[in-house]
Amino acid sequence: MTVVAANPVHVEVLTMGRVGVDVYPQQIGTPLEDVTSFGKFLGGSPTNVAVAAARHGRSAAVITRTGADPFGRFIHNALRDFGVDDRFVTEVEHLPTPVTFCEIFPPDDFPLYFYRLPTAPDLQIEADELDFDAIAAADVFWVTGTGLCEEPSRSATMAALKARTGHGTTILDLDYRPMFWRSRAEAHEHIHAAVELIDVAVGNLDECETAVGERDPQRAAAALLDAGVELAVVKQGPAGVLGVRRGEAVVVPPVPVDVVNGLGAGDAFGGALCHGLLAGWDIERVLRFANVAGSIVAGRLACADAMPTSAELESFLSEAM
Repeated sequence: MTVVAANPVHVEVLTMGRVGVDVYPQQIGTPLEDVTSFGKFLGGSPTNVAVAAARHGRSAAVITRTGADPFGRFIHNALRDFGVDDRFVTEVEHLPTPVTFCEIFPPDDFPLYFYRLPTAPDLQIEADELDFDAIAAADVFWVTGTGLCEEPSRSATMAALKARTGHGTTILDLDYRPMFWRSRAEAHEHIHAAVELIDVAVGNLDECETAVGERDPQRAAAALLDAGVELAVVKQGPAGVLGVRRGEAVVVPPVPVDVVNGLGAGDAFGGALCHGLLAGWDIERVLRFANVAGSIVAGRLACADAMPTSAELESFLSEAM
């Protein structure tokens, strides 16, 4: 794998980590064994965040790896179609591109089935093959907890975080997925180490507990700030989203939606969060904007394909006022 650009690369939003093909049933509410038709979509949380940022007009790229197969080619084509730079997406010859199946039982049951064994190409990112100049230059650099679950991705992710030299904003999606770890204790060790290298942490209550040992929203946010984070974004479910930085705390209520598929909502939230931070908005406006993005995608089937534009979100917010 070679991800060193011939010329300095600058993008507003650079993400790193998981990619794959999401295979979603066309029959909503049907057990997977009875489904007869599926849709194929670009997937992977940090990949979706890059797509969401591009939908807001931001230049975006993703660092990841695929298999040398038709699904890998599909990922390249999809990224280009979405306006996401794919120059840092490379192949692993001996591993297939991952696919992820899900079952869709609205409003809140979406079992996932990851086909990533014995490992996934996106966990084979090597530290010595990263373009550290591009990583340092990105205005927003976004990584996830899943990228820390296995070597060599773990070391590559930590090296990338250490390469950030004070420019822009570094965001960690805490993204604790138990199936990728041997134990919560192991996840805590590595995610907490990454927390000390970032500016913004984003996670739900379970992910915050994994990262800093606190499940209460206020205590979790305080623990994240004590670890060095400048802004803690704590998703509280029905209680809304809490945003805390030194001397400021806001809570933004959830946006009601008839849920179709909740799996892409967090990624839409992430892309909108990146956009709002780059725009220099106050934290309450950023979180309201991101909340609406998540809500809109929760009401749609796909993830990447469903990401809204800024105009859609601004229209929704204007009508809601």
